[in-house]
Amino acid sequence: MTNTGGSENRPPFQMSDLGATLPTVPGLSAVDRAGLVNVLKDKLQFLAGQSSGYLESLSPKVKARVAVLQSLQTEHDVLEAKFHEERAALEEKYQKLYEPLYTKRADIVNGVVDVEHKAPEAAAPAAAAAPAAPAAPGAPAEAAKEEEKGVPEFWLTAMKTNEIMATQISERDEYALKFLKDIKCSNLDDNKGFKLDFYFDRNPYFKNTVLTKTYHMIDDDEPILERADGTVIDWNQGKNLTTKILKKKPKKGAKTTKPVTKTEQCESFFNFFNPPQVPEDDEIDRDTAEQLQDLMEQDYDVGSTIRDKIIPHAVSWFTGEALQAEDFDVEDDTTDDEDYDDDDEYHDEDDEDDDEDEDEDEEEEVHVRKRGGPPSKAATKNSAAAVEEGSERPPECNQQ
Repeated sequence: MTNTGGSENRPPFQMSDLGATLPTVPGLSAVDRAGLVNVLKDKLQFLAGQSSGYLESLSPKVKARVAVLQSLQTEHDVLEAKFHEERAALEEKYQKLYEPLYTKRADIVNGVVDVEHKAPEAAAPAAAAAPAAPAAPGAPAEAAKEEEKGVPEFWLTAMKTNEIMATQISERDEYALKFLKDIKCSNLDDNKGFKLDFYFDRNPYFKNTVLTKTYHMIDDDEPILERADGTVIDWNQGKNLTTKILKKKPKKGAKTTKPVTKTEQCESFFNFFNPPQVPEDDEIDRDTAEQLQDLMEQDYDVGSTIRDKIIPHAVSWFTGEALQAEDFDVEDDTTDDEDYDDDDEYHDEDDEDDDEDEDEDEEEEVHVRKRGGPPSKAATKNSAAAVEEGSERPPECNQQ
């Protein structure tokens, strides 16, 4: 369709702009106006599906060729539908074969069952014949390590080794994720999405034993995310990892010396269970809609990574072997400065009692991983040994 009347540089018309382009009609209520907009939208969408007249203008010979092409396309669509049907059946078959392996993995990780420990062979016969040395005074600590059940911090280490997951986990989250026992995935009815279940041991952070994230899809063959739901976390008092408390010092000469406090959202893996939601009404501007779409795509990216990579290959992520199959090409991060809060009037609650060391603390906090930005190679190449080093609670995000 050709533009006329000097409209060549005009941006394409968007259906969402229809309401704003309608003239104001005296006496027309807001409800009637909304109804008129919906009627016009339906009419325009109907017209958009109509033929442009090009096919009708073709010669009989060309029309005959197009008819054969349509027949070929129909045959292709039939085969494609059969492919999707057989693929779904094949995935279901192998999912059932995977389940016993996942169960055995969970039993070993959580110490439900143990495996036979094979002692390393002696370096020489003489060493094997030497009498055993008496236990040293510090032996109980070593014995306690030998009696450690299962594989500590298995899922935490596996997720931190993955580049996408590493960006979602803050240092504070690590303390809670050490209690993660297992992650399971299951498909919803008719393959219209999937569900992730995170099983936790009793911990000091929240009362839930299972946290669930569900993705509802419109079509699983060509994934279109309709919405995502998450478990409402029942946090223990003062243990909410998704919020932080900030204090604002009063100005000099103010009548009150009591600091003003406010609670803000904090970057945390556990925000994963509070996904972005599409508002019920359509009254959102374009910028908000685009931002919401980006957030939903990022959220789905995390969920699909857990489903497709972390769960089936958790052992390889734990040992670091999975990194060999990943393209480890990290781009320079040019948006780090945008991730910091410009409101410097507020300070973390733990910092106000130690102003002299504030600059030193900030030097250390520069290396805290920001959600959404690519981590460094050192940040993503976590192994079982790296996690055992441990760290103190970081000061950048205080608990509520």
